[in-house]
Amino acid sequence: MVTVLNDAEATEFGKTTVVDARGVACPGPMIEAKKAMSGIAVGEVMELWSGDSQTKEDIGYWTEMASHTFLGVIPARGYERLFIRRGK
Repeated sequence: MVTVLNDAEATEFGKTTVVDARGVACPGPMIEAKKAMSGIAVGEVMELWSGDSQTKEDIGYWTEMASHTFLGVIPARGYERLFIRRGK
């Protein structure tokens, strides 16, 4: 089950690195997230923008396998904002 966040909860994460993968079909958003994660410090949060409805399921599996934390999602107009905390 994916946690649905609101904007106030997302601001508590502090500064995030935004990865815009809107318009990219599956598995593109997850690949973009993997590439960007190497530039993020442990404990920091990435905000992935994706218009592909499969992304949140894929990100859930990937974060579990990679020891990151999938914090939740904020639905937006035509896309979703997914928040991931780097774990290692």
